[in-house]
Amino acid sequence: MAGRFEVISHTADIGIVVYGSCLDELMTSAAEGMIDLITDRSRIGSSIVKRIELEAGDGEILLVKWLNELLFLFEVERLLFTSFDITIVGGNRMMAKCCGEEFDPTRHHIKREIKAATYHNLNIVKESGGYSARIIFDI
Repeated sequence: MAGRFEVISHTADIGIVVYGSCLDELMTSAAEGMIDLITDRSRIGSSIVKRIELEAGDGEILLVKWLNELLFLFEVERLLFTSFDITIVGGNRMMAKCCGEEFDPTRHHIKREIKAATYHNLNIVKESGGYSARIIFDI
């Protein structure tokens, strides 16, 4: 199963369902989906490389922590990322290499502001051929 995502409607918020053949790919799909909700990811360059290491109690907590870390980097350091190389260790620790660039308002049109990834109805599901997860964002 190739990594991918789809946007879902949710009352007063927005969400995505993400897919991946492994947890690494699921985390990548989640990041790509969230960034695409914010702006056109195809317009983001790759002049900056940022390494992120996170650990959490389980996969769901790690997923939310990961997405909120990307939101933090956008809000505080004004970084947008377009590609991700992720390694999950033991299901609750991740190492990510993120490629992107600084936000440029002349090239990066903001579609919507996302305040946070939430735990609302969050569940990582192992399916035949991979994983899926439904993520709701507070906007």
